[in-house]
Amino acid sequence: MTALVWFRRDLRLSDNPAWAAATAAHDRVRALFVLDPRLWESAGPYRGPQLAAHLRALDGQLQEHGGRLCVLHGAPEAVVGAQAASADAVYWNDDYTPYARRRDAAVEDVLGVPVHRTHGSVVHPPGSVLTDSGRPYQVFTPFWKRWQSTDWGHHPEEGSATVVSTAGDGIPETPEPLMPGGEEHAHLRLAAFLDHADRYTDERDRPDLDTTSRLSADLKYGTLSPRRVVAETGDHSDGRAAFVRQICWRDFYAHVMYHFPHTATRAMRSEYDAISWSDDAEAFEAWRSGRTGYPIVDAGMRQLLAEGWMHNRVRMIAASFLVKDLLVDWRLGERHFRRYLVDGDVAQNVGNWQWVAGTGADAAPYFRIFNPVTQSARFDPNGDYIRRYVPELAGLAAPMVHAPWDHGPIELAAAGVTLGETYPYPIVDHAEARRETIAAYEQARG
Repeated sequence: MTALVWFRRDLRLSDNPAWAAATAAHDRVRALFVLDPRLWESAGPYRGPQLAAHLRALDGQLQEHGGRLCVLHGAPEAVVGAQAASADAVYWNDDYTPYARRRDAAVEDVLGVPVHRTHGSVVHPPGSVLTDSGRPYQVFTPFWKRWQSTDWGHHPEEGSATVVSTAGDGIPETPEPLMPGGEEHAHLRLAAFLDHADRYTDERDRPDLDTTSRLSADLKYGTLSPRRVVAETGDHSDGRAAFVRQICWRDFYAHVMYHFPHTATRAMRSEYDAISWSDDAEAFEAWRSGRTGYPIVDAGMRQLLAEGWMHNRVRMIAASFLVKDLLVDWRLGERHFRRYLVDGDVAQNVGNWQWVAGTGADAAPYFRIFNPVTQSARFDPNGDYIRRYVPELAGLAAPMVHAPWDHGPIELAAAGVTLGETYPYPIVDHAEARRETIAAYEQARG
């Protein structure tokens, strides 16, 4: 009896319910990854190399079991359909985006063998955390309370099936990834974070300290099980409990996208689809390239381009600036972030952008608009993060580095800064932009 396990966002062997169930129920198992051209071509400069590194590491794990990871290029329904012809059953862990659900339905339609679908990318799958009336939550806090008390259920133990050896088309050659690939390195990253997880509450919003977990990329590719992250983190300190709450937010956004798939491209709150967004291409390009004249925004956008990463607090500041200062459609920012972020995850990215824009589930009120200067001074108090990514301001000390335009040309020149030449003037006045944005939202609300 041979099983086919289709790996997707679960590039690990431990605490992988699809892999465990297949290896326990069958004598032989073939491990398959389909390199879907549509997803590969949209992976951007950082996710592609990171994915390839994780695939190579998974292939190495399977070689230790006597087999290989079969990587085949093509449309999933054609590839999985052909591979399943010589199998007795197919196993996979579900994904919850609209594209993934359409893809999986198309694959299941062409299969002539039993399909076993499990859940390995969330703590609790969609449909398991519901209100008393059986409806999906749209507000986080009651979801969090129900999530905490929901039974985890049982993940099967891995069996002793023989792993079949076939390499398929092979893994594409790519540049070096941002982080070492594979499950082993993911667990090392988790262990490193847990060494200072007790300080998470105090340090999580400080981009200058850079002490967040950076585990979102491992959770995106499934080199770590979210259940294992929660179990190993625990809640025996305020910092650890706060981090587990963030894992719950991750589940929340996956559930929202599953139950409300239109949110991938439209506002959760439909009245905000009527906002008259600006079509200022120059302003959007200034934001994308980190040339807005607001140092904390520019630092974040340059970090994104250079590293495929941005600190979460700065993600919120940069997103708020695009939507609430420049009045640019949140979907344009979401697509840009998704292309460059190594942890670019549709449900998480959309959920967070809609939160900032005030258009989504349990979103910030439309009139909540981050002041980039206030945020900068509060969370990067010495300006170290700004100076790291905006080197033309390296000669400015705090508080001058947070708002160079508030200081005289002689003071700036002493630090090698000339506004309009070495660093741009602000492209908008925050106070004026805030008034215009609130008016645009109120008009849409009727």
